[in-house]
Amino acid sequence: KVRAMGAGVELSGRRQDGSEFPIEISLSPLRTERGVYATASIRDTTARKKAQEKFRALLETAPDAMVIIDQAGLIRLVNAQTERLFGYQREALMGKPIEILIPERLRAQHTGHRQGYFHASKVRPMGVGLQLSGRRKDGTEFPVEISLSPLETEEGLWATAAVRDVSERKLVESKLAEYAENLERSNKDLEQFAFVASHDLRAPLRSLHGFSELLGKRYGAVLDATARDYLKSIQDSAAHMQSLINGLLNFSRVGRTDELFTTVDCNGVLQKVRAQLQSVIREREARISNDPLPSVKGSERELNQLFQNLVDNGLKFQPGPRPVVHISVEREGHFWKFRVRDEGIGIPPEQQEQIFKIFQRLHTAHEYEGTGIGLSVCRKIVHHHGGRIGVESQKGKGSTFYFTLPAG
Repeated sequence: KVRAMGAGVELSGRRQDGSEFPIEISLSPLRTERGVYATASIRDTTARKKAQEKFRALLETAPDAMVIIDQAGLIRLVNAQTERLFGYQREALMGKPIEILIPERLRAQHTGHRQGYFHASKVRPMGVGLQLSGRRKDGTEFPVEISLSPLETEEGLWATAAVRDVSERKLVESKLAEYAENLERSNKDLEQFAFVASHDLRAPLRSLHGFSELLGKRYGAVLDATARDYLKSIQDSAAHMQSLINGLLNFSRVGRTDELFTTVDCNGVLQKVRAQLQSVIREREARISNDPLPSVKGSERELNQLFQNLVDNGLKFQPGPRPVVHISVEREGHFWKFRVRDEGIGIPPEQQEQIFKIFQRLHTAHEYEGTGIGLSVCRKIVHHHGGRIGVESQKGKGSTFYFTLPAG
């Protein structure tokens, strides 16, 4: 009968010059008048052997455990990483079901997954969104990631599984998740503290401000100049403290509510800001110009605070009358990039990051009034909307504050 000769045996041919080479032989019967002869079909398998050796070499140098199985789910080939990862000698794995490397509780369902893969085989990661586990020889389990690839062979379709131990990564992810949870809890506690503390400070501050005014009205005539200066210092300090508390309240409120983002017309927001700053605009003959502005998805209350703080900041740091602020915008991928430009005193490069930190001021309150909270509120609002904020400036040549907001 027709048969392949030397199955499982390494066969070699010998050339006239004495050199040897690997071969495969297929035998077929040939009946003649003189009897039955045999026809031998001899194939030089040198190229295939080299390819197989190269494949095995690549398999051995792979950083992951590599396991090759046939359609019956039997292990046909493994590399050294598989031995190290699972604790088996490779001889103990050859011909065994792949389920030997899987926890017992998962073996039944894995059989179905494996059979389904061979019906629609393609390169793919296995178990996306699932927690996959491997099982060592000693019974211990560990988290793994598996990538599957089909492998065409002379014996049919096989599958190559690249198995990676992700124990360390899972541990890091767990620690990061715990850290993020603790950080979020701490931030909420701090925000709640800031809100409550600021709210509770307002009542005694109102009393301080009110009684100092009453004292000035009733007894101002009998106070000497020094006493009146002391009284004015009390009133100024109370007013400054009120500004600090209001700023702290604004800072703590950003992102705290369950307010849903809506479509916000930035032209309408800027119109409201002009109305809110009307007294400053009239007093200083200020000019606030703008390009046509888009609508964005966000919190109208927070965006109003953002534009108000940046425009007010631009007016404040332009000494003298007729300050100018211009708001422009351009599309940048999936974001709108806004620019708020002034012609003020500018900011040295080494101080440009500092100004976004809470309570960080570059000037004293006597030079330019303020609390050192406004720009930190701006940064928090922009981050809450998924954007970024920064400044471009040179000392004495004005500043351009830019921020991005996702396009609606």
